[in-house]
Amino acid sequence: MEMISQLLPFVFLIAIMYFVIIRPQQQQAKKLKEMINTLKKGDKIVTSGGFFAEVKKVEDEFVSISLNSDTVVKITKDAIARKQEDDA
Repeated sequence: MEMISQLLPFVFLIAIMYFVIIRPQQQQAKKLKEMINTLKKGDKIVTSGGFFAEVKKVEDEFVSISLNSDTVVKITKDAIARKQEDDA
């Protein structure tokens, strides 16, 4: 009985950490993955490097983006931070 009463505060702290830290991060990662999977040509995005760009072509692993009228770059999907319209 004494052992259970000593472990109870640790179990309580782990539960709090799960609901305050881990679960929100998992939900945010899920939303980001869904957003990346629904990207289409013409969407405006912000990369993790801070570049504002427009999607030109979506492939399995990569996305071709246009930084300006002359520059088209191929980036991995992991480098996309958010859609630009999410800022509004």
